[in-house]
Amino acid sequence: MLHTLSSRRLPSAPLLLLAWWALSLAQADPNAAPAIQLRLAGDKRKHYEGRLEVYHNGEWGTVCDDDFTIYAARVACRELGYLDAEAWTPSAKYGQGQGRIWMDNVNCQGNEKSLALCSSNGLGVSDCKHSEDVGVVCTQKRMPGFKFVSNVGNNLEDMTVQVEDVRIRATYSQRKRVPITEGFVEVKDGGKWRQICSQDWTPLNSRVICGMYGFPGEKGYNARGYKLLAKRRKKNYWGFGVNCTGTEADLSDCKLGRQVDLKGNRTCEQGMPVVISCVPGRAFAPTVSAGFRKAYRVEQPLVRLRGGAVIGEGRVEVLKNGLWGTVCDDNWDIKAATVVCRELGFGSAKEALTGARLGQGIGPVHMNEVQCSGFEKSLTECAFNSEATGCGHEEDAAVKCNIPAMGFDSRLRLSGGRNPSEGRVEVLAERNGSLTWGAVCSDSWGTMEAMVVCRQLGLGFANNAFKETWYWQGDPSAEAVVMSGVRCSGTELTLDQCLHHGKHLNCPKGGGRFAAGVSCTQAAPDLVLNAQAVEQTTYLEDRPMYALQCAQEEHCLSSSATGASSTSYRRLLRFSSQIHNNGRSDFRPRSGHQSWIWHECHRHYHSMEVFTHYDLFSLNGTKIAEGHKASFCLEDSHCEEGIQKKFECANFGAQGITTGCWDTYRHDIDCQWIDVTDVKPGDFIFQVVINPNFEVAESDYSNNIMKCRCRYDGNRIWMYNCHIGGSLSSETEETFPGLLTNQLSHR
Repeated sequence: MLHTLSSRRLPSAPLLLLAWWALSLAQADPNAAPAIQLRLAGDKRKHYEGRLEVYHNGEWGTVCDDDFTIYAARVACRELGYLDAEAWTPSAKYGQGQGRIWMDNVNCQGNEKSLALCSSNGLGVSDCKHSEDVGVVCTQKRMPGFKFVSNVGNNLEDMTVQVEDVRIRATYSQRKRVPITEGFVEVKDGGKWRQICSQDWTPLNSRVICGMYGFPGEKGYNARGYKLLAKRRKKNYWGFGVNCTGTEADLSDCKLGRQVDLKGNRTCEQGMPVVISCVPGRAFAPTVSAGFRKAYRVEQPLVRLRGGAVIGEGRVEVLKNGLWGTVCDDNWDIKAATVVCRELGFGSAKEALTGARLGQGIGPVHMNEVQCSGFEKSLTECAFNSEATGCGHEEDAAVKCNIPAMGFDSRLRLSGGRNPSEGRVEVLAERNGSLTWGAVCSDSWGTMEAMVVCRQLGLGFANNAFKETWYWQGDPSAEAVVMSGVRCSGTELTLDQCLHHGKHLNCPKGGGRFAAGVSCTQAAPDLVLNAQAVEQTTYLEDRPMYALQCAQEEHCLSSSATGASSTSYRRLLRFSSQIHNNGRSDFRPRSGHQSWIWHECHRHYHSMEVFTHYDLFSLNGTKIAEGHKASFCLEDSHCEEGIQKKFECANFGAQGITTGCWDTYRHDIDCQWIDVTDVKPGDFIFQVVINPNFEVAESDYSNNIMKCRCRYDGNRIWMYNCHIGGSLSSETEETFPGLLTNQLSHR
């Protein structure tokens, strides 16, 4: 054999190397992947999205969007511990990265265990620029049993925390407290809950965990009891520390700390399991004094949320020079949103919303291109571009904040509906010393009460309030009425915070078919009157009684007109109403066609018997004169560019106001006035209220009122300083004396 080999010609060295490489490839694990680690970075609006970055060979880099697909996004999200991917974004949506572009022309089947197993040009082979950096949006749900594995040895620099879940584990004595504000911090890794070693833990880490759980800040705690408890308990430490800057909205945005040497009972000998204590916001504090005082300025907040379905979410509005205005969504990110959330007594932000996702505001756009460090006490302290113009309300920024787990939805349920968002309302109440489910009396049931139910269950806004629910088969054991006389203002967090009869029930109709019910929806309309149009179109007209017979039949004149001569005159304060729908769904009358009322005199239908109230008050708040307008025609008079009209009254057509459209009641139509025949000259306050009986649910009722100053000299009238309710600071509102006790009543 040796002789044979020696007699043959030996191959050259390059050929030998090629053969060795081919053999090693054949013997290698086909599923083996190059050592990479992933993270989500950049200008995020929620913590489970961002620019996709790859760590390889000691350096972080990005991925090019060429040939990238949802299948590649799924592989990346699952590698990061998320259940799946929702979307991917090209062209550096989350900002341009730095360093190498590690991957280009990535092509995945979707079932690969790692992005490195997908075909590509090869690590580091790319002809892309950072303007082509790809981003991904993962699902919020984490993968059950996910375990973080470092593929790059001890090179943990700038690696983000990737665990299945995190919790605050209260001690036995504090588990019944609501909300739970204090306890051991535990992370779920590999399907098991593990403690974190306290050796490198900082208050900034605590601030981030508290924010995730809906608390604006952290505080100290009595460590002595926890040390004793930790000594008795079996320890199961996580293998890493945590390094947060304090501005992160979620633990997944924090960096990994040092690797912990796991030595059984001798692990973390210089420390103990991490414990945190959080401060609840005022709305969630067990007592008012326990609340986070700095987070909520009771006297006059500078920032507020409007148009949100549940507490802790809404369009961001800022007070400047006594006038409320909105924030433009240019550069709006989760860091700025978190400043807003903490300022208002909530935790960190779940999501920074753009594009007027929670409805359009009114008034000026006060801030644009906002940039926050994350430690500001108020959004008003953040830097912004005061010279940036051209931002409209279609770009209004909004937030969704983390709020504490209060267990609100465990004390209330909907039963018998066709879907989870409707049904008979059933509450958990104490009767004869035990908790029992029962019905709610429908005697005083209306839209405001339904709004509170939908908010408490996290189901959005009320769509309808039902006084009869015989068509829904609720729980037979919950037929008896356990709550009656419910009257809500609409701002309560739970139904039991509303006025009600308590233990002394009074419900003549009983429960069963007359039990209260609701249907909920995620979007609602929001009607807003154009104050400027009212101010510009006001005038007086003297009109003879013989031309007002139809108006008299519809009760549009003052009582002194009854029995007046047909040749006498009435003095009418006329004006136009331009009513915009700034919400996220169409405004529709509650009653269907079959319930509309025909008025023979005017020969039209009323879809809402009272659609607006017009009132004239003295400066001390006494009503001097009044008028009302039935909705004989709700239609789209005009719409914003690109929006189609849906509603037209002609030929008994459908009535309503489409989102982005407005309905104009011109000054020259009947009942578009207040009869001021008997009013003496003087200074007055003129007020218009839309949807005054709350027949239709809206996302914001505070802007349904418009007020003006008014001067009448007996022959002429001046209307000035017209403004929408809630558009001015409370100090400015006080220049309208008497009106603070004359605000829109909920009953």
